[in-house]
Formats: sequence, C-alpha cells, structure tokens
Amino acid sequence: MSAITPIQPSDLVFDHGTFDSSGFAAQTLASWQSLASVIDHTLLKPEATREQVESLCDEAIRYRFACAMVNPMWASTAVELLSGTGVPVGVVIGFPLGASLVSTLRQEAAALARLGARELDMVIPIGQLKSGNYKAVEHTIRAAASVAHDRGALLKVILETALLNVEEKLRGSEIAIQSGADFIKTSTGFSTSGATVADVALMRGVAGARAGVKASGGIRALADVKAMLEAGANRIGASASVAIVRELGAE
Repeated sequence: MSAITPIQPSDLVFDHGTFDSSGFAAQTLASWQSLASVIDHTLLKPEATREQVESLCDEAIRYRFACAMVNPMWASTAVELLSGTGVPVGVVIGFPLGASLVSTLRQEAAALARLGARELDMVIPIGQLKSGNYKAVEHTIRAAASVAHDRGALLKVILETALLNVEEKLRGSEIAIQSGADFIKTSTGFSTSGATVADVALMRGVAGARAGVKASGGIRALADVKAMLEAGANRIGASASVAIVRELGAE
C-alpha cells in the first residue's frame, strides 16, 4: 500500500475544476433517451427473484439505461442476460452496511469483475469515517479501487449521507476521490433517508470535475431527477427508472 497523506482542511475547498450542472441537466433532460443513459436501473431488495432480475434486464435493454444494478448473487444471471447488448452490469459490494473486512471486499470485487460486472458500488466504511480513522477509510477504498480498475470496472463509493454530519460528508467525499473513486454516491436506499439536493450540491462542490456524483435513494419521479441533476448529479440510481423516463415521453 502506498504512503497515505493525511487530508488537510484546505484540501476540501481547493478549486478542483468546474462541472456545469445546469448545462448537464438541460442536455440530459432534452429527451428520455439521454435521461435513461444516466440512470442506473436498480433492483437491490433482498427478496428479489430471478423473474424480477430478468424483467430488470429486459427493461435495461429496452430503455438503454446506464446499467442494470443488482446484488452479487444475481451478477452472473444479469451478465448472461445482458451479454452482447452493450448495457453493463453494476453490482453492489460491502452492501449495505460498509462493515466488511478489506480482504472480503477485495475478494468480492475480484469475483464480481471476473463474472463480468463493469460497475461496482461500495459502501464507505461508515464507522471508521465517523471514528476519524481516515487512514482506514482510505485503505479500504484504495483496495476496492485497485481491484476494480485492474479489471476495467468503475468504482462508486456510497457515503450513506443520512448517517453523516457535514464535516464527515466533506471528508468522506474527499477521501473517496483521492483514493480512486470514479463516483461518489449519496445513499444505499436502506438507511433512514436517501438523496437530498443539499447533499448532492455539497458532494459536487468537493468533486468539482474530478469525479462523478451519483444521487440515489428515494428518487421516484422526474421532478426528483431534475432537482438532483441541477444540484450536480451526473448519475442517478433508481428502481422507478421506467416510470421516470415515461414521464419524459418513453413508451
């Protein structure tokens, strides 16, 4: 593991480039197709069945969503169903608690990448972040990022913002980006609340143009998506994806 440089307060306000949130939102909302291309079509409920996974994948193909996001046990099924379609499979790891051993997280990421997952969404080690153990947080994310990137996969790091104060959100975002996250993400959808406009704006403020921001948790309508895009999100996680794009004219 490379030497870890402690995060300084000044790092959190440094100018890291500009992301044009209003321009991106306008472009994305111009058609249902462009909107679908930034939505992770998601099915993570524990009682999900194979039939529901098959339906998710069919919808991902029909509407050309950014990816089909599933739990690890359905990864091989989704990869098989989406093979040759151009729609990638996304899988969650260390989910939903962010309390896995680093070795377990690495093994899970490697196994899923071998199966064909191209996007991995991991939960930040929430307890370590809240304990102020930033080296452990960085080590954990770097471990997952290394495995993902070595195998051509993206890594999104879920902060679970509902459980964090403002300082923890700022530090968690910065550490995740410095540790190799391609996206920072608001929520699992399994905690006390999901994405908020304020949290997305805060995370984009930290990320600048260095990383993506994914809003997820409680996003059920086009108005929710519009608010998140305008706040700075450039990826949306939703289980109501089909209903959302239909609001914009999809059939």
